[in-house]
Formats: sequence, C-alpha cells, structure tokens
Amino acid sequence: MDTPDISKLAIDRSATPVRRRRRRWWPWAVAALVLAALAGMYLRGNTVAVETVAVTTAYPSQAVTALNATGYVVAQRKAAVASKATGRLEWLGVMEGTAVKKDQVIARLENRDVSASRDQAAANVGVAAANLEQARAEARDADANLARSRDLAEKKYISGSTLDTAVARADKARAVVRSGQAALGAARANLKAAEVALDQTLIRAPFDGVVLTKSANVGDNITPFSSAADTKGAVVTIADMDTLEVEADVAESSLAKVRVGQPCEVQLDALPERRFAAVVNRVVPTVDRAKATVLVKIRLVERDPRIVPEMAAKIAFLEREVSAAERKPVPAVPKSAVVERDGGKYVFLVKDGRAQRIPAENARPLGDFVQLEGVKPGERVIVKPLERLEDGMAVR
Repeated sequence: MDTPDISKLAIDRSATPVRRRRRRWWPWAVAALVLAALAGMYLRGNTVAVETVAVTTAYPSQAVTALNATGYVVAQRKAAVASKATGRLEWLGVMEGTAVKKDQVIARLENRDVSASRDQAAANVGVAAANLEQARAEARDADANLARSRDLAEKKYISGSTLDTAVARADKARAVVRSGQAALGAARANLKAAEVALDQTLIRAPFDGVVLTKSANVGDNITPFSSAADTKGAVVTIADMDTLEVEADVAESSLAKVRVGQPCEVQLDALPERRFAAVVNRVVPTVDRAKATVLVKIRLVERDPRIVPEMAAKIAFLEREVSAAERKPVPAVPKSAVVERDGGKYVFLVKDGRAQRIPAENARPLGDFVQLEGVKPGERVIVKPLERLEDGMAVR
C-alpha cells in the first residue's frame, strides 16, 4: 500500500494577506465636539447676559396726568321712539344707522279708521258752517222785518203785539246765530281732535339723530302703554350724535383731583391710535354706595364720526391743557434703562448682539417711562444694565 504525500497540504506563509483598511472617523468627531464645547465656553465667558425690553411709545401728556379712569361713551340725548296710539305697524321707513331729521315720519300705524273719523269730523264742520250761514240769513231777515215793524208802529199802522212779535223773532234769530257759531266751534274742535288722533298714528323723529336700534317690524302690534304678550312698545331708538359724552366712575377718595372745566384726554379702545381732547362737563352730586364712586361726565371737544355710543374709553384727567403736539406718541423706554456713567446719562441698545450706548441727557420723564430721542419703537433696550457693561460688549 502506498503512503499518501501530505506535503502539498502545507500553508504557504510567504504570501502577505490582503486586508481592507477601514478609516476610523470617530476620533475626529469627538475632537470636533470638544473644540466646539471649548469655543462655546470661551464665548460664553466673554458674553454678558442682559435683560431687554422693546422700545415702546408713550404720550407726553402722561407727565401731567393727575388721575386715570375708565368709562363709556353715551349720548346725552337719546330716546326710545313710539306712537301714542295703539295699532299694527303698517310701514317702517328706517333701519339701524339711518340719519333722521326732526319731525321726519319714520313709521306709520294702520289708520284707516282714524282717517275715516277725521273725514267725518271735517264733514260735520261743513254742516255746522252751513247751518250758521242759514241762521245768519234768518237773522238778517228778522232784523229787516223788525226795522219795518218799528216804522209802521210809529205811524200807528200796526198794533203793539205785532211789533212784539217782530222783536221776538229778531232775538230768536240772533240766538240761533250764536248757537250756530258754537256748533261750528265744536265741530272744528272735533276735527282738530280727529287730526291729532290721525297724526298720532305717524311716528316722527323727536330730534336730529341716528337710529341705533330697531325694536319692531312691519306687522307688529304697537302698544306703548301696555306690556301685553306679542306686542312692542318702542319702534326704534334714536340718539343725537352731537351730544356724545363720556361717563366715568371716579373713586370718591380721588374726587379732589377732579373739577368742572378740567382738561382731559380720552382714548377709545376702538381707536387706540388717537387721543381726543375733552373737558369735565359736570360731576353728578351723589355717590354710589355699592361702588364708592362718583359719576363724572366728560364732554368731547373733538368730534369723530367713528365715535358711537357704548364704546369703552380710558380717561386721563390732566393738570393742565396740552397742545396738539403733546397728544402724539413718542418713543419711550423704562426709567430703569437709564444709567449714569462718566458724568452723563446713557441707555444701552442691543444691535447685532452687542451693546450700543447712546446719550440720554435730554430724556423727559413720562410717568414710569422716559421720552428718548434717537431710538425707534421695537428696538431692544437693556434694563438694569450691569456695572461692567460697556459700549460694544457682546451681550445675550
């Protein structure tokens, strides 16, 4: 048996194996993170943390404001318009927002029955006038007959009884004339009453104004002096826009700061961009026990067609009258933003991540703010600046 040759099974170690070299990237990533952390710590250590607020707007009149209050716009002259008569609403000629003139017919009730009564009263006047004319004719004839009878009686042509009959006839004719005059007067009075009743079915505007609300529609039963079901009292509500004023509740403890004729500024929530000049018109001489307030009525000096009743208002009672320029908004910053450095007053703004120092020597106090020139609303200003804060320093 032949022995097998295993020399061919030996491993050839002279050949170098081919291995894929993998790139190790994670040490570089760790190094980058470490460098970024070191850079952040370095930058953080050289950046000052500050508190900032936005530059806002304020009004110069705030410096002379003695008291602030809230209230509402109301119309001094306002009426719920209805008819004196009772009936069904037949026609309505206005709606909310309609401007009306005094005595303008704005609605009408059904009035055919009242109109017929007026026509009947007018006919009775004609009858009474005709009867009076007939009585006057009878009186003229009686007076003429009496004159003839007296002439004949003087000549003894007629007896005394005949003359007495003529006198009685004349007196009766004059009495009929007076009765006819009274009847005509009564007929005319009845006609006037019928005309008044007819006019009461026409609803007229009591003054120049604007319709605020419409309370009834065509077909509704109008009963102004009753609260029956399915009936309406007032048809529309009208307000005189020329009598608009502001009512404010002032605490009785602050009443000493308010006087009649005192200048005011009114700011409406609906028109926040404008302040209106006003003056205290009157102070109601009584105190509300529940609220411990006194009602003060402020008259608007300036008018604006956008002002309507029931608008919410803020009222500033001023120590003196302000000019038109003082009622315009100006840039303002909190008082805490002003610091004294190097013998002067300054304010630090934040621009491009750095503190920028600007002078504030001409800053004007406005309550809790100061008026500052050289800044714009919306810019960020540093409040309570740190002692080590300098111009140009990086801030966050």
